[in-house]
Amino acid sequence: MSSKHLDVIIVGAGLSGIGAAVHLQRDCPNKSYAILENRQAIGGTWDLFRYPGIRSDSDMYTLGYSFKPWTNPKAIADGPSIRDYIQETALENGIDKHIRFGHKILSAAWSTPDALWVLSVENAATGKVEKLTCNFLWMCTGYYKYHQGYTPEFAGRDSFKGQIIHPQFWPENLDYSGKKVVIIGSGATAVTLLPAMTDKAAHVTMLQRSPTYIVTIPEKDPIATGLRRFLPEKAVYRITRAKNVSLTLGFFNLAKKKPKPVRRLLLSLTRRQLAGKVDMKHFTPSYNPWDERLCAVPNGDLFKVLRQGKASVVTDHIDTFTEKGIKLKSGQELEADIIITATGLDLQIMGGATFSVDGKPVKLTERMNYKGILFEGMPNLAMVFGYTNASWTLKADISSEYVCRVLNQMDKKGLRQCMPVNKDSSVQQEAFVEMHSGYIQRALAHLPKQGNKAPWKVYMNYMLDLGTLRYKPIDDGVMEFSNPAGKKAKQAA
Repeated sequence: MSSKHLDVIIVGAGLSGIGAAVHLQRDCPNKSYAILENRQAIGGTWDLFRYPGIRSDSDMYTLGYSFKPWTNPKAIADGPSIRDYIQETALENGIDKHIRFGHKILSAAWSTPDALWVLSVENAATGKVEKLTCNFLWMCTGYYKYHQGYTPEFAGRDSFKGQIIHPQFWPENLDYSGKKVVIIGSGATAVTLLPAMTDKAAHVTMLQRSPTYIVTIPEKDPIATGLRRFLPEKAVYRITRAKNVSLTLGFFNLAKKKPKPVRRLLLSLTRRQLAGKVDMKHFTPSYNPWDERLCAVPNGDLFKVLRQGKASVVTDHIDTFTEKGIKLKSGQELEADIIITATGLDLQIMGGATFSVDGKPVKLTERMNYKGILFEGMPNLAMVFGYTNASWTLKADISSEYVCRVLNQMDKKGLRQCMPVNKDSSVQQEAFVEMHSGYIQRALAHLPKQGNKAPWKVYMNYMLDLGTLRYKPIDDGVMEFSNPAGKKAKQAA
């Protein structure tokens, strides 16, 4: 663990990083590697977030790894169960022995003559900045800042006498028994918190600026449950995974091609769930399905507490915080003992590290991404970025397979550098993610670009990516392999 040079360095010990390490061990068994993890625990997002009800908004048959079946009966799983699954994966495969906790990457400098990355890494245990080198750098850091969430500026915030909490930094042992709670937001976090807090709170109100599409799904997959009576877990997992991939992708494509009938279907399902107890205006978005990510609620838990009167939804804009709560533009005042700002994430890529090539700083936000994995003009650098319209891990898995294919290709040909190079002047840069969600729109300036056609286009299509990343040749005329003339090359000669 004290080695200063490794063949591969993976950054991040969350869902993506642990998965990447398993693929690396299996497909490139002779590679030395380490995982740098800024925090002191395995699990990433699923260890960081501790708010009530924390759960996946994707089914675990697709959010789980391709190589490790999800055997828990719950398809929509709670955060602790997902964290345990990631940790179990690491322990089963000996990945934990390669993790360097408390190591934060600050910068990465590529040296062409040496064909390696020089990393500046802050060691939390010593407080010092250490230098590490690697031949290939694999960023699995997710897409948001761990040290801060996104909270808008609220007028009068300091006048509020109660507690204000961001879900990303949930206080341990918070007692909300008998309290009036207002949750600001309408995304996945808000719709998770609302039903989870009604067990103790006097009343929970979700305050939203605009409605979101909310879909009820079964907590347990009925087909998987049935298959378990006859088949082993691996077979159940593979069949259910294939079924869910097909349904998710099919529904997404249908929503894009036929938005009006899909909208009518979603609103009719919601109307049935509300049973006339809640005004549909709070659940009728102004946009088409999948212009923003849909929210899924297991067994309709959110609708159940609304029907019971334990919770409510208010659609309005905030005028100002007051001593007792929040005054709205309509003049209504929502009284609160606790205000939760479920207002989103503050996005960043690559863990906030800076990059340079041969002494020249590089802004990755100005570079196009290649196949959703590598970067235009950047040697031996990959990142994992999952799907926005399906489970993150579907893309993470096949991205990891592809990176291992690239590494093996270089070894087979005795080459030390790979780099996508755009030779097509007709390729035009576009936004990396094509979604209208507020947190995405705020972050576009901090994300790389994509192109308007392959291989620079990020398709967000698992079946298309599966064929491309797993089976198509690595040498496609865009990916360039080389053996830079330098110290090591001369020694080898």
